[in-house]
Amino acid sequence: MSRPAHGPEITTGGVRFRAWAPRAERLAVRIDGVDHPLAPAPEGWWTGEVRGAGHGTRYQLVLPGGRALPDPASRAQPDGVHGASEVFDPARHRWRRAFAGLPLEALVFYELHVGTFTAAGTLDAAAEALPGLAELGVTCVELMPVQPFAGARNWGYDGVQSWAVHAAYGGPAALQRFVDRAHALGLAVCLDVVYNHLGPEGNYLPQLAPYLTDRHRTPWGDGLDLDGPDAEPVRAYFLGAALQWVRDFRVDALRLDATHAIRDDGPRHLVAELCDEVSALARREGRRIHVIAENDDNDRRVLDPPPAGWGCSAVWADDLHHALHALVTGERERYLVDFGAPEQVARALSEGFVFQGERSAYRGGPHGTPVAGLAPSRFVACAQNHDQIGNRPHGERLAALVPWPALEPIAALVLLGSALPLLFMGEEYGETRPFQYFTSHGDAALARAVSEGRRAEHIARGQGEPPDPQDERTFLRSTLSHRRDGRHGALREHHRRLLEVRRRHRDAIAARWPEVARDGAAFTLRRPGLTVRANLSDRAGAGLGPWGWSVSEG
Repeated sequence: MSRPAHGPEITTGGVRFRAWAPRAERLAVRIDGVDHPLAPAPEGWWTGEVRGAGHGTRYQLVLPGGRALPDPASRAQPDGVHGASEVFDPARHRWRRAFAGLPLEALVFYELHVGTFTAAGTLDAAAEALPGLAELGVTCVELMPVQPFAGARNWGYDGVQSWAVHAAYGGPAALQRFVDRAHALGLAVCLDVVYNHLGPEGNYLPQLAPYLTDRHRTPWGDGLDLDGPDAEPVRAYFLGAALQWVRDFRVDALRLDATHAIRDDGPRHLVAELCDEVSALARREGRRIHVIAENDDNDRRVLDPPPAGWGCSAVWADDLHHALHALVTGERERYLVDFGAPEQVARALSEGFVFQGERSAYRGGPHGTPVAGLAPSRFVACAQNHDQIGNRPHGERLAALVPWPALEPIAALVLLGSALPLLFMGEEYGETRPFQYFTSHGDAALARAVSEGRRAEHIARGQGEPPDPQDERTFLRSTLSHRRDGRHGALREHHRRLLEVRRRHRDAIAARWPEVARDGAAFTLRRPGLTVRANLSDRAGAGLGPWGWSVSEG
């Protein structure tokens, strides 16, 4: 399907600029202090070619009265979300290796935040660490959002320019280098993208066009207008950005943030259209490209093929995390009130979702849908991720909450369980530094509101005052230590060996759900040729000692 394109397009003699701005009476592009008027086009579009412009050209959109704004569809923002935009030519990169991607069942995710994964906090620095991840045995590096946000420090979910790469991470060229290095090592790359809202600072879209509507409400305010009479350019903005990542940056998977909060009552949900478009591109290019959804509703519609479903490759299934965490920590705050029974761990391992229509006390009604007929590889499961750690008052990791010996059986159940496993950066060696929520908003009132309002979002109780998200020390203490000494090195080796076993039995793990038996809090998973036992208790069970585990092959 042909749709209007947002942003700059490099031509043989210059750059064609295009913006959807029906709220503007006139629109121009300012380059080197000179304003170049754009011509009006149907349905609120403005377009025009500037001869002599090209890669690296800085520009701004100029409204009547002379106010200059960054281009919301900019490919690069070298001076931050409020600064001038920059033309970027993705074709300048010379790819070193053709990489067709990996089959879904081969994916083992490693989620990382670029800013805190290394001391340098850049994509180039992260790329230097990729050989170690390949040696560990993960197969897909999942980057938390890299789109520009206000300031230098943020998780990334406050992005406001969906087509660009945060300058402090190295900008768009650095992302291409990162993907190229990963592919050279046989690693796939998954990019986390946010299409349910835009960040609170630096979002200039509403000044140009009706991107938001009060017909839909989200946790962040008015929803995106994806289904109204003016929805087509709004949809094109996000769909075009998604296709850019897989086409120009060659990422192998997209992780769609909080799809339950993408409000779209139109005949074809945005996520379904995105999946169709990505699949079509993958077929044209002979690649495997996956779309992974985060969805809090335990709704199989996310996975079912159209027209009934959206057709995503896989979905984050948080139920295993919740069941494991509640069992081993005893915590029952917020949604964990629904968990804590050992049989829920067994159900998550044998079916994917714990809640498949049963009543949830936390939600006050039925939750989830049946999963019959869905393969284990359609689910992504973890013991830790950025939300489950960072939404705690002090960002404590599991290594700080449970006895150290408990980490080994937990890893065995996640890595040799049913779903596609996900590790959060540092989990493999038992990182003890926290991963806390951090921001660097330039708007003082917004910064105060974030610092005060964050308390309402915590998923556990904590002692003492939680750290201020705006304090740079909150960010710095979240940077990985990359320890390999003593028990940290031993735990990493444990993860590496488990992933070796998974690689040998990948087809059996993907083929069907395991038979799961339970003796108290000890679990036995049986498949042809592979038996996994793990005791999540400080008491003996199933022939295992406290926190014991075993793997039998053959």
